[in-house]
Amino acid sequence: MDFFNYHRRPTVDVHIGNLTLGGNHRIAIQTMTNTNTLDTEASVAQCERIVAAGADLIRLTAQGVREAENLRNIKGELRRKGYPIPLAADIHFNPKAAEAAAKIVEKVRINPGNFADRVKTFSQKGYTDEEYAQGITHIRDKFIPFLTICKEYGTAIRIGVNHGSLSDRIMSRYGDTPEGMVESCMEYLRIAVEEEFSNLVISLKASNTLLMTKAVRLLVDRMDKEDMHFPLHLGVTEAGNGEDGRIKSAVGIGALLSDGIGDTVRVSLSEDPEYEIPVARKLVNYIAQRAGHKAIDAEPYKGFSLFLTERRRSNAVGNIGGDFVLPVISDRSKTADMRIHPQFVPDYLYVGEQLPLNFPKGMKAIIDYRKGWKNEDERFPLFTHENIPEMEKCEAPVKFLKLSYPELTRETFRVLNGAKDVVIVLGTSHVNGVGEQRAFFHQLLREDCTIPVIICREYTEDDAEDLQIKSGADLGTLLLDGFGDGIMLSNAGKIDAKDTDAYAFGILQAARVRMSKAEFVSCPGCGRTLFDLQETVTLVKNALSHLKNLKIAVMGCIVNGPGEMADADYGYVGAERGKISLYKKQQLVEKNIPSDQAVERLIRLIKESGDWVDPDEK
Repeated sequence: MDFFNYHRRPTVDVHIGNLTLGGNHRIAIQTMTNTNTLDTEASVAQCERIVAAGADLIRLTAQGVREAENLRNIKGELRRKGYPIPLAADIHFNPKAAEAAAKIVEKVRINPGNFADRVKTFSQKGYTDEEYAQGITHIRDKFIPFLTICKEYGTAIRIGVNHGSLSDRIMSRYGDTPEGMVESCMEYLRIAVEEEFSNLVISLKASNTLLMTKAVRLLVDRMDKEDMHFPLHLGVTEAGNGEDGRIKSAVGIGALLSDGIGDTVRVSLSEDPEYEIPVARKLVNYIAQRAGHKAIDAEPYKGFSLFLTERRRSNAVGNIGGDFVLPVISDRSKTADMRIHPQFVPDYLYVGEQLPLNFPKGMKAIIDYRKGWKNEDERFPLFTHENIPEMEKCEAPVKFLKLSYPELTRETFRVLNGAKDVVIVLGTSHVNGVGEQRAFFHQLLREDCTIPVIICREYTEDDAEDLQIKSGADLGTLLLDGFGDGIMLSNAGKIDAKDTDAYAFGILQAARVRMSKAEFVSCPGCGRTLFDLQETVTLVKNALSHLKNLKIAVMGCIVNGPGEMADADYGYVGAERGKISLYKKQQLVEKNIPSDQAVERLIRLIKESGDWVDPDEK
């Protein structure tokens, strides 16, 4: 992989009906229905809306053979209406349903965590080498007959690993890790290759963006070493809804797209599936603009690894760098609006040439340096490359220096290496700004320069969703690399500055580097969902959004629900129609609660556990 210059990862071609996936073809956009697959009329109607939104592929759940068989009716009705879009079946726990679906639809997704291994119990049972090998033999016995059917019918397969549903056998040896996700996938890929089956697509998904990106990068490395080059399906599971879901998806998916990884994308939002399509399309199109860009001349730092989670070490300057929480700098230099978001208060306001009269009391200001600068409490100068000589003479306790990669000369390093009071504000105007800013950090690493760096990106967006997607992808990629001691999100469009600040905090949270609000992990819903997911997510958010140190999962069914509890403090999971089970971490606390009482009981559980704070005490 080239860290700095964008190009798509080469893959084999995979044929899914009239759609071809691979590195030489455009990235396909897909989604999944949330209707009952036995309801042909409702499923077809939703598929029509999805097609109208611009999808290239539609997935439907098939819990059992009956649902799998009804895919024939859904497909037939769509074809009768003139829709050639390929269909995929989503299978969990049921190889017989997978075999039935493979004779009907163009693609079948199976989950290695539950296709052949027994249902996950979170047991701590150890496996001897013999027992572990027997598990792989059992996979062969279940998987090869399915492969044979797919060969006969020309059906593609997605090996879809979910962090929330790794088997007990994999967990016993690898734990809840990217390595476990990769090995869960590779067991199936090796069998497929032995059986000379190559019409395969791969996905490794998690609600944790850091874990997901590390796992996919590790998988690509493992496949390359074993001479496998299958296309990748990208997605962040249980991303949620609204701006949180969009930002989290942009951070995780955007980081991998920036690496050139990914051949089809699904943005999983707890909203109607047709709303996922334009979000995914915007993200894919934005990254694709980097193709053929002016080359970035840079050398990677040999000690850097995309598979590790360590952050770049920096020295502390004031309250930036070192072990300090990553700050948000709000750019107010192009607006007279000095309003502050009540929940997302930036750590600094950059105001441009001078301090405005309506500057908020108690806030820290960054002001363009001018000759005759006089130090004042909570006022800090911003220098440029051109006035570095004046910076060396200035006695401000913290000095900000705006730089870009082309300005990182030997003379600049002479100044930086001796500076103990300077924070870099890293800008870029390159079409592949992620690549150019990566080059800057790698150069710092190669020079063993530990100066703290604020990552700055500038936009001119009028649409909130556009800003969320672009900034999430750009800033999130670098944060997931382990780079940056803070961020500065600047927008000259028509979006309120305080809302832009909220997006900045959302990006830090999505990249797992700063918590500023309760995090809600919620699945997008499908035919397995056992309650009104969208309404429930809204109710839970309204009741619990002030609990900023908690992570709360709202899951439609048991497929990934209990597994994602490992990464959440509390879980609200569909147990059966109209009934909810509540979890604390992985522990089932209450079972089969009527859904109209479940939110109230969840609040009571949080209070009894000592994690509740009244809204006026936050």
